[in-house]
Amino acid sequence: QVQLVEYGGGSVQAGGSLRLSCVASVRRICLGWFRQAPGREREGVAGIHHSGSTYYADSVKGRFTISRDNLDNKVYLQMNSLKPEDTAMYYCGQSDDSCGNWGGYNYWGQGTQVTVSS
Repeated sequence: QVQLVEYGGGSVQAGGSLRLSCVASVRRICLGWFRQAPGREREGVAGIHHSGSTYYADSVKGRFTISRDNLDNKVYLQMNSLKPEDTAMYYCGQSDDSCGNWGGYNYWGQGTQVTVSS
């Protein structure tokens, strides 16, 4: 059974930083981060291939950095210069499709809440 566990969320003021972590029980080619704000659909934030190639949503480019530890099967999301519009539940996901194809992710964790206040 595939299991992903996210942690590291919290509340910060605009301009602050947070680092999210996720550990996966099964190894897959792509690991990614998604988010879902109340009343909105889940959206892809960042993805990373096993080789280290990365993919980002335009809204987070230059502010967020995704990385992974292949040995421990973990993925991280360093979030800097946070904005109130980054407030959402953040999920990590896995895919064996193209890592930049957000629709190809089909395994999810339970999520960790990120709240950014102005």
